[in-house]
Amino acid sequence: MSYKARLKNIKAFVFDVDGVFTDGSVILMPDKSMCRVMNVLDGYAVVKARRHHYPICVITGGDDPAVRNRIHYLGITDYYAKISDKLEKFEDFKKKYNLKDEEILTMGDDVPDLSMMEISGISACPENAVPEIKLMSDYISPIQGGKGAVRDVIEQVMKVQGTWQIDDTKSV
Repeated sequence: MSYKARLKNIKAFVFDVDGVFTDGSVILMPDKSMCRVMNVLDGYAVVKARRHHYPICVITGGDDPAVRNRIHYLGITDYYAKISDKLEKFEDFKKKYNLKDEEILTMGDDVPDLSMMEISGISACPENAVPEIKLMSDYISPIQGGKGAVRDVIEQVMKVQGTWQIDDTKSV
């Protein structure tokens, strides 16, 4: 079955953070803290998907309080940080929502995302993902991580399923 045809089966999304919600850059601040940038295009799509009851999970190896705040602000409650074995949390998320592998679209950009992407119904990556991830992805977004790649895949799913309409989704 083609990528486009499989979009109809997607009921949930799983995302990495660095390189997916962000461009992978870390700004080093004088106080030794780190800063990341996220895109409001992605935030808009997440809020829209949450309003239509799509479960969204974020699994990341990092643990940044600012990232956690942003993810929670967007309405994502399934947020797992400091995770080295992403597949374990992927399976927990799947069980929590009684999902099948083929009902999940997973977007990652680097080798730690590989295990959960391999079993997802659709594996996707941003344009700037590492070669190993691009080779195994069902879909490579033409958009880089942190620049709207998350929105790209959410919008595609919702348009195919008829749940993406112009509305007054709150500002993100």
